[in-house]
Amino acid sequence: MEPIYRFDESLRLCVQRNLERFEARELEPRGRVRAAVAFTLTDCTEPAGIANIAHSPARCGQAAFILTTRASKLKTHAGQRAFPGGRVDPGETPAAAALRELAEEVALDLGADRILGRLDDYPTRSGYVITPYVVWGEPGARLEPNPGEVERVHRVPLAELLRDDAPLLETIDGSEHPVLRMPLGDSWFAAPSAAIAYQFREVGLLGKPTRVAHFEQPKFAWK
Repeated sequence: MEPIYRFDESLRLCVQRNLERFEARELEPRGRVRAAVAFTLTDCTEPAGIANIAHSPARCGQAAFILTTRASKLKTHAGQRAFPGGRVDPGETPAAAALRELAEEVALDLGADRILGRLDDYPTRSGYVITPYVVWGEPGARLEPNPGEVERVHRVPLAELLRDDAPLLETIDGSEHPVLRMPLGDSWFAAPSAAIAYQFREVGLLGKPTRVAHFEQPKFAWK
C-alpha cells in the first residue's frame, strides 16, 4: 500500500523540522555557474500528464511536488524533466533566484517565507552548481507554463518518491559512480533532478542525512 501524504500543516512542520536538522553542504563553483531550483510542494488538483500516474477525486488534497518538462526548442536540456530554476543573476541570492524562476516558469509567485529549507548543492556535468530549495506552495494554485521555457507542468504525488523500485541505479562507462534515476509512472527521470528528489525523500520525508552529490547523470545530460 502506497504511503499517503496530505498537503497540510503536519506535513509542512515535518519537512521543515527535518530540513532544520540537516546540515546542507555548499560547494564552491570552481568554474561552474551558480544556479538554484525550487522543489515545490503543492496538492494533487490536476493530472500529472505522466503515464500510469493515476489521478482521482480521492487524490485531491494529497501532497505533490512540481516537476516540469522543459521546452523542446531550448538550446540545452530540451525536453528533459526538471524543477523550476536557473542561473543566479549577479547580486542575487540563490534563494531569490529559485523563487524568481518558479514565478517565471510556472507563474507561482511566492515570498521568501515559503522556503522551508535547502538541500545539498549538486554539481552537474553541464557546468552548474545547483542549490535546491524546498518551497511550500499554495493549495489549488493555478500553474501556467511559460511556453518559452516549459512544455508542461506536472504535479507528481509524493508517494511516487517512496516506490519500492526507487531509486534506480545504473553503472556507465566513464564514471566511478552510478547514474541515479527515479521512477515516474511507467517512465523515469534522471539526475540532477532525480538526485534532488531522492534527497528530499531521504531528508525531508524520512529524516535521513543521505548525500547525493556523488551520483552520476546519464550521458545525455552531460552537455
